[in-house]
Amino acid sequence: MEFFFDFIRHTIQQLVQQGLLPESLKYSFVINALLAALMSGPILGFIGTTVVSKRMAFFSSAIGNATLTGIAIGILLGEPVQAPYISLFSFAVLFAILLNFLRHRTNMSNDTLIGVFLAASLAIGSTLVLAITRDINLHTLDEFLFGNILTLTTVDLTLLFFTSLATLAAGIFGFNYIMLSGLNPSLAHVRKVPVKTVNYLFVVFIALITVASVKVIGAVLVQALLVIPAASAANVSKSLKGFTFYSTLFATISAAAGILIPAEMELNIPSGGAIIIAATIIFIATFYIKLLKKF
Repeated sequence: MEFFFDFIRHTIQQLVQQGLLPESLKYSFVINALLAALMSGPILGFIGTTVVSKRMAFFSSAIGNATLTGIAIGILLGEPVQAPYISLFSFAVLFAILLNFLRHRTNMSNDTLIGVFLAASLAIGSTLVLAITRDINLHTLDEFLFGNILTLTTVDLTLLFFTSLATLAAGIFGFNYIMLSGLNPSLAHVRKVPVKTVNYLFVVFIALITVASVKVIGAVLVQALLVIPAASAANVSKSLKGFTFYSTLFATISAAAGILIPAEMELNIPSGGAIIIAATIIFIATFYIKLLKKF
Protein backbone atom coordinates (compact mmCIF):
# COMPACT_ATOMS: atom_id res chain seq x y z
CA MET A 1 0.00 0.00 0.00
CA GLU A 2 2.95 2.34 0.51
CA PHE A 3 3.56 2.43 -3.27
CA PHE A 4 -0.13 3.22 -3.85
CA PHE A 5 -0.19 6.16 -1.43
CA ASP A 6 3.20 7.40 -2.65
CA PHE A 7 1.80 7.46 -6.18
CA ILE A 8 -1.23 9.50 -5.06
CA ARG A 9 0.94 11.95 -3.10
CA HIS A 10 3.33 12.39 -6.03
CA THR A 11 0.46 12.95 -8.48
CA ILE A 12 -1.20 15.55 -6.24
CA GLN A 13 2.08 17.41 -5.71
CA GLN A 14 2.61 17.54 -9.48
CA LEU A 15 -0.87 19.06 -9.90
CA VAL A 16 0.00 21.63 -7.22
CA GLN A 17 3.15 22.60 -9.16
CA GLN A 18 0.97 23.11 -12.24
CA GLY A 19 -1.30 25.42 -10.22
CA LEU A 20 -4.31 23.10 -10.45
CA LEU A 21 -4.66 22.39 -6.72
CA PRO A 22 -4.34 24.49 -3.52
CA GLU A 23 -0.80 25.36 -2.41
CA SER A 24 -1.20 23.61 0.97
CA LEU A 25 -1.30 20.23 -0.79
CA LYS A 26 2.41 20.45 -1.55
CA TYR A 27 2.98 19.04 1.96
CA SER A 28 2.74 15.26 2.37
CA PHE A 29 1.10 15.47 5.80
CA VAL A 30 -1.73 17.62 4.40
CA ILE A 31 -2.27 15.10 1.58
CA ASN A 32 -2.31 12.27 4.14
CA ALA A 33 -4.91 14.12 6.18
CA LEU A 34 -7.05 14.84 3.11
CA LEU A 35 -6.90 11.20 2.01
CA ALA A 36 -7.91 10.06 5.50
CA ALA A 37 -10.74 12.60 5.60
CA LEU A 38 -12.00 11.53 2.15
CA MET A 39 -12.01 7.90 3.27
CA SER A 40 -13.63 8.32 6.69
CA GLY A 41 -15.99 11.24 5.89
CA PRO A 42 -18.21 9.54 3.26
CA ILE A 43 -18.35 6.28 5.21
CA LEU A 44 -19.33 8.02 8.44
CA GLY A 45 -21.95 10.05 6.57
CA PHE A 46 -23.34 6.93 4.91
CA ILE A 47 -23.41 4.86 8.12
CA GLY A 48 -24.72 7.88 10.02
CA THR A 49 -28.10 7.60 8.27
CA THR A 50 -28.64 4.18 9.83
CA VAL A 51 -27.29 5.35 13.19
CA VAL A 52 -29.82 8.21 13.28
CA SER A 53 -32.67 6.04 11.95
CA LYS A 54 -31.98 3.40 14.62
CA ARG A 55 -31.65 6.14 17.29
CA MET A 56 -28.16 5.01 18.23
CA ALA A 57 -26.35 8.36 18.32
CA PHE A 58 -25.35 7.84 21.95
CA PHE A 59 -24.03 4.39 21.10
CA SER A 60 -21.40 5.82 18.75
CA SER A 61 -20.51 8.36 21.44
CA ALA A 62 -19.96 5.53 23.93
CA ILE A 63 -17.72 3.75 21.42
CA GLY A 64 -15.72 6.95 20.90
CA ASN A 65 -15.14 7.29 24.63
CA ALA A 66 -14.30 3.59 24.93
CA THR A 67 -11.33 4.14 22.63
CA LEU A 68 -9.67 6.08 25.46
CA THR A 69 -9.73 2.93 27.57
CA GLY A 70 -8.44 0.84 24.66
CA ILE A 71 -5.53 3.25 24.14
CA ALA A 72 -4.60 3.15 27.84
CA ILE A 73 -4.74 -0.66 27.93
CA GLY A 74 -2.57 -0.88 24.81
CA ILE A 75 0.09 1.41 26.26
CA LEU A 76 0.05 -0.50 29.56
CA LEU A 77 0.57 -3.75 27.62
CA GLY A 78 3.56 -2.29 25.80
CA GLU A 79 2.10 -1.36 22.42
CA PRO A 80 3.55 1.71 20.63
CA VAL A 81 2.21 4.95 22.11
CA GLN A 82 1.43 6.36 18.65
CA ALA A 83 -0.41 3.25 17.43
CA PRO A 84 -1.86 0.92 20.11
CA TYR A 85 -4.16 -0.53 17.48
CA ILE A 86 -4.47 -4.13 18.71
CA SER A 87 -5.90 -3.12 22.10
CA LEU A 88 -7.78 -0.21 20.59
CA PHE A 89 -9.71 -2.31 18.04
CA SER A 90 -10.10 -5.29 20.40
CA PHE A 91 -11.54 -3.27 23.27
CA ALA A 92 -13.88 -1.22 21.06
CA VAL A 93 -15.29 -4.32 19.34
CA LEU A 94 -15.73 -6.18 22.66
CA PHE A 95 -17.35 -3.09 24.17
CA ALA A 96 -19.80 -2.85 21.25
CA ILE A 97 -20.66 -6.58 21.35
CA LEU A 98 -21.20 -6.56 25.14
CA LEU A 99 -23.39 -3.47 24.95
CA ASN A 100 -25.48 -4.96 22.15
CA PHE A 101 -25.72 -8.29 24.01
CA LEU A 102 -27.18 -6.57 27.10
CA ARG A 103 -29.57 -4.58 24.91
CA HIS A 104 -31.11 -7.85 23.78
CA ARG A 105 -31.06 -9.49 27.23
CA THR A 106 -32.53 -6.72 29.43
CA ASN A 107 -35.68 -4.64 29.42
CA MET A 108 -33.74 -1.43 29.93
CA SER A 109 -34.13 1.32 27.35
CA ASN A 110 -31.29 1.94 24.92
CA ASP A 111 -30.60 5.41 26.35
CA THR A 112 -30.29 4.10 29.91
CA LEU A 113 -28.02 1.18 29.03
CA ILE A 114 -25.82 3.26 26.74
CA GLY A 115 -25.63 5.96 29.45
CA VAL A 116 -24.34 3.37 31.94
CA PHE A 117 -21.71 2.13 29.48
CA LEU A 118 -20.75 5.68 28.50
CA ALA A 119 -20.13 6.64 32.14
CA ALA A 120 -18.29 3.39 32.87
CA SER A 121 -16.01 3.72 29.84
CA LEU A 122 -15.15 7.31 30.78
CA ALA A 123 -14.40 6.31 34.39
CA ILE A 124 -12.21 3.34 33.43
CA GLY A 125 -10.48 5.27 30.65
CA SER A 126 -9.64 8.31 32.80
CA THR A 127 -8.37 6.06 35.61
CA LEU A 128 -6.08 4.10 33.29
CA VAL A 129 -4.87 7.28 31.59
CA LEU A 130 -3.75 8.64 34.95
CA ALA A 131 -1.85 5.38 35.48
CA ILE A 132 0.11 5.76 32.23
CA THR A 133 0.93 9.46 32.58
CA ARG A 134 4.04 8.50 34.54
CA ASP A 135 5.44 6.82 31.41
CA ILE A 136 4.24 9.10 28.59
CA ASN A 137 3.49 12.73 27.91
CA LEU A 138 -0.25 13.30 28.49
CA HIS A 139 -0.38 15.55 25.42
CA THR A 140 0.36 12.48 23.30
CA LEU A 141 -3.25 11.45 23.88
CA ASP A 142 -4.54 14.71 22.39
CA GLU A 143 -4.14 13.35 18.86
CA PHE A 144 -6.51 10.50 19.69
CA LEU A 145 -9.00 12.72 21.50
CA PHE A 146 -9.20 15.62 19.01
CA GLY A 147 -7.38 14.41 15.87
CA ASN A 148 -3.95 15.44 14.62
CA ILE A 149 -3.09 15.49 10.91
CA LEU A 150 0.64 15.76 11.65
CA THR A 151 0.88 12.22 12.98
CA LEU A 152 -0.93 10.32 10.22
CA THR A 153 1.28 7.65 8.68
CA THR A 154 0.97 5.24 5.75
CA VAL A 155 0.06 2.53 8.27
CA ASP A 156 -2.83 4.68 9.54
CA LEU A 157 -4.02 5.31 5.98
CA THR A 158 -3.79 1.61 5.08
CA LEU A 159 -5.78 0.66 8.17
CA LEU A 160 -8.41 3.28 7.41
CA PHE A 161 -8.56 2.22 3.74
CA PHE A 162 -9.36 -1.43 4.44
CA THR A 163 -11.73 -0.61 7.33
CA SER A 164 -13.61 1.86 5.14
CA LEU A 165 -13.77 -0.65 2.30
CA ALA A 166 -15.17 -3.39 4.57
CA THR A 167 -17.66 -1.01 6.21
CA LEU A 168 -18.82 0.31 2.82
CA ALA A 169 -19.33 -3.20 1.45
CA ALA A 170 -21.28 -4.24 4.56
CA GLY A 171 -23.31 -1.03 4.43
CA ILE A 172 -24.24 -1.38 0.75
CA PHE A 173 -25.15 -5.07 0.82
CA GLY A 174 -26.82 -4.93 4.23
CA PHE A 175 -28.42 -1.48 4.03
CA ASN A 176 -32.01 -2.71 3.58
CA TYR A 177 -31.64 -5.31 6.33
CA ILE A 178 -30.14 -2.76 8.74
CA MET A 179 -32.86 -0.18 8.09
CA LEU A 180 -35.71 -2.70 8.30
CA SER A 181 -34.41 -4.33 11.50
CA GLY A 182 -34.03 -0.89 13.07
CA LEU A 183 -37.30 0.70 11.96
CA ASN A 184 -39.60 -2.32 12.20
CA PRO A 185 -38.10 -5.42 13.90
CA SER A 186 -41.45 -7.27 13.79
CA LEU A 187 -41.72 -6.92 10.03
CA ALA A 188 -38.06 -7.89 9.71
CA HIS A 189 -38.77 -11.13 11.63
CA VAL A 190 -41.73 -11.87 9.38
CA ARG A 191 -39.52 -11.45 6.33
CA LYS A 192 -36.96 -13.79 7.95
CA VAL A 193 -34.30 -11.14 8.40
CA PRO A 194 -31.77 -12.31 11.06
CA VAL A 195 -32.31 -9.19 13.20
CA LYS A 196 -29.90 -10.06 16.01
CA THR A 197 -27.11 -11.02 13.63
CA VAL A 198 -27.64 -7.83 11.62
CA ASN A 199 -27.54 -5.74 14.80
CA TYR A 200 -24.32 -7.39 15.98
CA LEU A 201 -22.61 -6.84 12.62
CA PHE A 202 -23.86 -3.26 12.55
CA VAL A 203 -22.40 -2.34 15.95
CA VAL A 204 -19.11 -4.08 15.12
CA PHE A 205 -18.68 -2.06 11.94
CA ILE A 206 -19.55 1.17 13.79
CA ALA A 207 -16.83 0.30 16.30
CA LEU A 208 -14.29 -0.45 13.56
CA ILE A 209 -14.86 2.74 11.53
CA THR A 210 -14.98 4.83 14.73
CA VAL A 211 -11.61 3.52 15.89
CA ALA A 212 -10.04 3.83 12.43
CA SER A 213 -11.11 7.49 12.27
CA VAL A 214 -9.90 8.68 15.68
CA LYS A 215 -6.52 9.94 14.47
CA VAL A 216 -8.02 12.33 11.93
CA ILE A 217 -11.26 13.32 13.68
CA GLY A 218 -10.64 12.40 17.32
CA ALA A 219 -12.41 10.03 19.71
CA VAL A 220 -14.40 12.86 21.27
CA LEU A 221 -15.71 14.20 17.96
CA VAL A 222 -16.03 11.20 15.63
CA GLN A 223 -19.58 10.60 16.88
CA ALA A 224 -20.53 14.09 15.69
CA LEU A 225 -19.63 13.22 12.09
CA LEU A 226 -21.98 10.26 12.31
CA VAL A 227 -24.88 12.38 13.50
CA ILE A 228 -24.61 15.98 12.20
CA PRO A 229 -24.45 15.24 8.42
CA ALA A 230 -27.41 12.84 8.80
CA ALA A 231 -29.34 15.52 10.73
CA SER A 232 -28.51 18.06 7.99
CA ALA A 233 -29.66 15.61 5.31
CA ALA A 234 -32.95 15.09 7.13
CA ASN A 235 -33.58 18.86 6.80
CA VAL A 236 -33.44 18.87 2.99
CA SER A 237 -34.28 15.34 1.81
CA LYS A 238 -37.69 13.92 0.96
CA SER A 239 -36.81 10.25 0.46
CA LEU A 240 -34.57 7.60 1.95
CA LYS A 241 -32.38 7.74 -1.15
CA GLY A 242 -31.99 11.51 -0.81
CA PHE A 243 -31.38 11.19 2.93
CA THR A 244 -28.46 8.81 2.31
CA PHE A 245 -27.06 10.83 -0.59
CA TYR A 246 -27.11 14.18 1.21
CA SER A 247 -25.69 12.74 4.43
CA THR A 248 -22.75 11.22 2.53
CA LEU A 249 -22.24 14.45 0.55
CA PHE A 250 -22.35 16.71 3.61
CA ALA A 251 -19.94 14.50 5.55
CA THR A 252 -17.50 14.46 2.62
CA ILE A 253 -17.62 18.25 2.22
CA SER A 254 -17.19 18.75 5.98
CA ALA A 255 -14.19 16.41 6.14
CA ALA A 256 -12.45 18.00 3.13
CA ALA A 257 -13.20 21.57 4.29
CA GLY A 258 -12.02 20.79 7.82
CA ILE A 259 -8.63 19.75 6.48
CA LEU A 260 -8.07 22.20 3.61
CA ILE A 261 -9.38 25.49 5.06
CA PRO A 262 -7.17 25.50 8.21
CA ALA A 263 -4.19 24.37 6.08
CA GLU A 264 -4.73 27.17 3.52
CA MET A 265 -5.30 29.83 6.19
CA GLU A 266 -2.50 28.44 8.41
CA LEU A 267 -4.85 28.11 11.40
CA ASN A 268 -3.49 26.08 14.31
CA ILE A 269 -6.65 24.16 15.24
CA PRO A 270 -7.27 20.40 15.62
CA SER A 271 -8.48 18.70 12.45
CA GLY A 272 -11.38 17.09 14.31
CA GLY A 273 -12.65 20.43 15.60
CA ALA A 274 -12.41 22.03 12.15
CA ILE A 275 -14.32 19.16 10.52
CA ILE A 276 -17.15 19.31 13.05
CA ILE A 277 -17.37 23.12 12.79
CA ALA A 278 -17.78 22.74 9.02
CA ALA A 279 -20.47 20.09 9.55
CA THR A 280 -22.26 22.37 12.01
CA ILE A 281 -22.27 25.28 9.53
CA ILE A 282 -23.87 22.98 6.93
CA PHE A 283 -26.47 21.92 9.51
CA ILE A 284 -27.38 25.55 10.25
CA ALA A 285 -27.64 26.30 6.51
CA THR A 286 -29.92 23.32 5.87
CA PHE A 287 -32.01 24.22 8.91
CA TYR A 288 -32.69 27.69 7.47
CA ILE A 289 -33.47 26.14 4.07
CA LYS A 290 -36.03 23.94 5.80
CA LEU A 291 -37.56 26.98 7.53
CA LEU A 292 -37.72 28.94 4.26
CA LYS A 293 -39.58 26.08 2.55
CA LYS A 294 -42.38 26.44 5.12
CA PHE A 295 -43.10 30.02 4.05
